[in-house]
Amino acid sequence: MDIKNKSITSRDEDFAQWYTDVCKKAELMDYTSTKGFIIYRPYGYAIWESIKNYLDKEFKETGHENVYMPLVIPQSLFQKEKDHIEGFAPECLVATLGGGSEIADPLIIRPTSECVFTDHYAHIISSYRDLPKKYNQWCSVVRREKTTRPFLRGSEFLWQEGHTMHASEVEAKEETLKMLEIYDNLGKDLLAIPFVKGRKTEKEKFAGALETYSIEALMHDGKALQSGTTHYFGDGFAKAFGVQYLDKDGKIKNPYQTSWGVSTRLLGAIIMVHGDDNGLVLPPFVAPTQAVIVPIQIAKEGVMKKCHEVYDELKKSGIRVKLDDSDKTPGWKFAEYEVKGVPLRIEIGPRDIQNNVLTIVKRNDGAKEQISIDNVTSEVNHLLKRMHEEMYQAAFKNLLANIKEVHSYEELKEVVNKGGYAKMMWCGNEECENKIKEDTNATSRCMPFDQTFFDDVCPVCGKKAKYVIYFAKAY
Repeated sequence: MDIKNKSITSRDEDFAQWYTDVCKKAELMDYTSTKGFIIYRPYGYAIWESIKNYLDKEFKETGHENVYMPLVIPQSLFQKEKDHIEGFAPECLVATLGGGSEIADPLIIRPTSECVFTDHYAHIISSYRDLPKKYNQWCSVVRREKTTRPFLRGSEFLWQEGHTMHASEVEAKEETLKMLEIYDNLGKDLLAIPFVKGRKTEKEKFAGALETYSIEALMHDGKALQSGTTHYFGDGFAKAFGVQYLDKDGKIKNPYQTSWGVSTRLLGAIIMVHGDDNGLVLPPFVAPTQAVIVPIQIAKEGVMKKCHEVYDELKKSGIRVKLDDSDKTPGWKFAEYEVKGVPLRIEIGPRDIQNNVLTIVKRNDGAKEQISIDNVTSEVNHLLKRMHEEMYQAAFKNLLANIKEVHSYEELKEVVNKGGYAKMMWCGNEECENKIKEDTNATSRCMPFDQTFFDDVCPVCGKKAKYVIYFAKAY
């Protein structure tokens, strides 16, 4: 790699400060005068748009429709589902004044939208012919957080939330797992992030859900990051909100419900999984700019002409390319696009033109390659695909190296304190979850779908094991 960017703290020196430095120096976000609320700057928002575009296509191909629900929820409506309000009440922002007078039914600023979706479904579902209802919305939510960090935990964040109703329990459960698979594919196809996926424990499941599933990513510092969740609600919300339909057999029934979502927390995952001491390292398919052209000896005859020719050809082929024809020095430009994690840097100078080649530098490993100008489009596409695969495999190798089977409580504590996933057998009792958190600050991440036992007892209490489970410290 090039000489370390001196304005960015080393990851191993202070990981938290490194993360903040990257967020700021790469111009992903900025702080505001309102604590916990950030500005998504164009570059950061463009990464979110890439994620949004990928998922929106997947959602529509699986029969989901986009809608938009109100920002505020009457408190009386929010209180209809007991477990739900208990889970969210501490985080709610509530509007009690409007137009200079007190609001009779205070308005909760949307922390999530199960209540408004279910209330809406009660008005539009009356027959089995109305099912399934598969809606999604792109919006922001507000949750009052004591401690905030850009993208990872904020008082307001951007997300998508899907809410569906189904005639059968089987269909609803299939939906829950299908959406989890779409999220997992997002990691493989776009983010170059391998996820651990599985079911949450009763203690960690979503408020009001019967089952919660999650995708979990492993950060460079060994901490886990819950990166997306899907939930099966059964018919609890439907009963609480009076959602009923007349089935084919002539009986009145309640439908079965799911919800699922990912948020701008994924930007934090991209930063912490792939970034290095020089800044961002963006996976090619999520990057707003996939290749930047930097002219060398810009004043020399023919240099800018060739730069424009290459730019036009790449842009025409659908590659997200930028030509930096500013008067800043090549060295300044190299550093700037390195911090921003642009996957490929294309250098074009008099010597390159003379030899009919381009010099390309890959951001993930700093490797330089020369390619024929005649084959620029095919070569750049090949490099982008290769780089994505290299980044995914590097992250996957790191993940596998940091999953450790533990057979004793001392081993468990050693693994989670060092960083990474402790894969253990668990008795299923919440008391053991609580003890691990109290002693190590690690939490259960999920119970993987592969439940192949490797021990007979829980290392915490010595009782008979019922589940394979992952524990880790987490964001």
